[in-house]
Amino acid sequence: MITSGLVSELIKIAAPERVLRDELLSGHCSFRTGGPADLFIQVCTEEELVRTLELLEASDVEVFLLGRGTNLLIGDGGYRGAVVTMCAPSGAESDLCDVRIDGCRLRAGAGASLLKIAMAARDASLAGFEFAAGIPGSLGGAVMMNAGAYGGEMKDVVKSVRIYYPGSGIREFAGDEMEFGYRTSRLKRENGIVLGAEMELEPGDRQKIVDKITELAQKRMDKQPLEYASAGSTFKRPEGYYAGKLIQDAGLMGFSVGDAQVSEKHAGFVINRGNASAAQIRQLIEEVQRIVLEDSGVQLEREVIFLGEF
Repeated sequence: MITSGLVSELIKIAAPERVLRDELLSGHCSFRTGGPADLFIQVCTEEELVRTLELLEASDVEVFLLGRGTNLLIGDGGYRGAVVTMCAPSGAESDLCDVRIDGCRLRAGAGASLLKIAMAARDASLAGFEFAAGIPGSLGGAVMMNAGAYGGEMKDVVKSVRIYYPGSGIREFAGDEMEFGYRTSRLKRENGIVLGAEMELEPGDRQKIVDKITELAQKRMDKQPLEYASAGSTFKRPEGYYAGKLIQDAGLMGFSVGDAQVSEKHAGFVINRGNASAAQIRQLIEEVQRIVLEDSGVQLEREVIFLGEF
C-alpha cells in the first residue's frame, strides 16, 4: 500500500523531485501512450536502486523496472504500483547512466542509452558497437533481451554483466554465462536486474566508425517509420520466416484501429499516427496475430511488453 509515510521514506533515498505521484507514463514510453503510475521513482546510484526496491518490497508494493520505454505498451489506465527507472532526469548526475572507457574496455551503467554508449565508443575510436547506435533503448534492457540490429548483437560485445538479485545481492557474470540467444538471456527466466556491463571493442578508424553509424542510420530512415511513435519491431522473427512479410502477405499493410496502424513503410512496425490509445494499439496487435495465424499458420510472438490497466 502506498502511504504518505512510504513516500516520505523514499524521498530520504532519492531527491523529492525524483519521487513523483501519479506521473503520466505516456512521456516515458515510445508509443506515447499510458496513464499514470501510482509512484514514479528515478534512481541515480546502485545504492538508491537497492534501497528503493527493498523498501517497496517491504511495503508490499508492486514494482516495474522501466528503461527507456522503447519496447513497451502501457495501458490507458496506468499502473497500480511503483515504476522505478535508472534513466535519470535531464541534467542530473547519475552513476547508473555513466559511460567509462579503459583501453578497449567500455563500462556503462544500465540506464545509459545505447546511443550515448555508441557515441562514446566513436569518440574513442573503438569499433564494434556501431550496430547499436540506432537502437532506442538503454543498456539494461538491451542486455536482458540481447538486442541487435544489422548483423550485430549485444552478445558479440558484452564481456561481463553486474546483476542485482533482490534478496540475494549482486553477482557478476561473464558474457558467455549470460545464456544469450535470439532476443533472450538468462534474465528472461531469472528475477535479476542489470546494474551495468563491461564491453570489449576493437581499435578502429574514427572516420570509418562515423561512416558506418551514418550508413546504418540512413538504412533505418529509408526502411523504418521513424517519423511515428512506435516500439520498433512489434513481433519477434518467427523461425524460418520474417514477421513483416507474413503481415504483408496477409494483406495487413496499412490496417488500422483508430490511429493505431500497421506501417505502410514496414509491416513489422505498429505505429501511433498521433492519437491512438493503448487499447487501440493492443487491439491492432492482437488482430494482426489472429489474422496472420489464420493466413499462414504462424503464431507471431510479441516483442512488445503489455503493462498496466487497459
